[in-house]
Amino acid sequence: MAKAIVMRSPGGSEVLQLEQVSIGEPGPGEVQLRQTAVGVNFHDVYVRSGLYRTLPLPGVPGIEAVGVVKAIGPGVTHVKVGERVGYVTSAYGAYADERLIAADLLIKLPDSVDDRTAASMLVRGLTAELLLYQVHKLQPGDVVLVHAAAGGVGRLLCQWAHHLGATVIGTVGSDEKARIARDSGCDHVILYRSENFVDRVRTITNGRGVDVAYDSVGKDTFLGSLDALARLGHLVNFGQASGPVEPISMSQLAQKSNTVTRPIMFHYIAERSRRDAMAASLFKALADGVITAGAYHEYRIEDVGRAHEDMEARKTAGAVVLDTRA
Repeated sequence: MAKAIVMRSPGGSEVLQLEQVSIGEPGPGEVQLRQTAVGVNFHDVYVRSGLYRTLPLPGVPGIEAVGVVKAIGPGVTHVKVGERVGYVTSAYGAYADERLIAADLLIKLPDSVDDRTAASMLVRGLTAELLLYQVHKLQPGDVVLVHAAAGGVGRLLCQWAHHLGATVIGTVGSDEKARIARDSGCDHVILYRSENFVDRVRTITNGRGVDVAYDSVGKDTFLGSLDALARLGHLVNFGQASGPVEPISMSQLAQKSNTVTRPIMFHYIAERSRRDAMAASLFKALADGVITAGAYHEYRIEDVGRAHEDMEARKTAGAVVLDTRA
């Protein structure tokens, strides 16, 4: 038997209930994984609330975790018993201390990355990698706007973009988060609660605008992000913390020949060869000190509801990890 967080209906944090579940033996192409740490993401919050109705109910939420291979099924050659691995999956099921999972999804972890760091970094780090290399290949001299610059992905984006030679403008909601953003490589920090970020971007760029805007906030910032773009600028909307974006007219893009992308990470990591290359890029950036894991907030798996509440209340700056150990 395994401990798992089971969700039977969408709703508030109270729908996340700890239960004992039977997982069985690994079948062909599967492994049994003893999980040591689970990453918690805003994607999970959207699933729990019902904004994303992508988890068949009842079901176990969670899309990333780290652990040790406990047993392998027939035909598994990619990993061995005892190896440390992580994964990101759209099939959910990560909120558990043990599970079965397709071996083809697993990413081998280097010895230089501990379990909690990996659990706090896989989704965020792979997201940053695809935003900077796959969706919009950042060039030295580019000017970028990063919303939620002190957040889990935002902080990595700022560090990595700064290393790549970009001028980084970040938006944050407090003086403390402004400090985190500056320490993460932001050349300019905008306190969006007291300043109009579009006006500040225009001032900073002498009216030109930014080459790319990375927007995980969604509804509240999308049109402003579009307005802040330079000619031929690219808006990358990769989240909707404030709600889904309303439809826009194509003529709004034509004004400055702008482009808009709404990437979904699962599409970029669907093929193992590409996923492994992205993971190698991420682990190298970590090893070289280009990006840093930073502090993370750790909760017991049974306290996952409180973790969700703290994330929604913006009480967490950075990653959230569940400890699955007894």
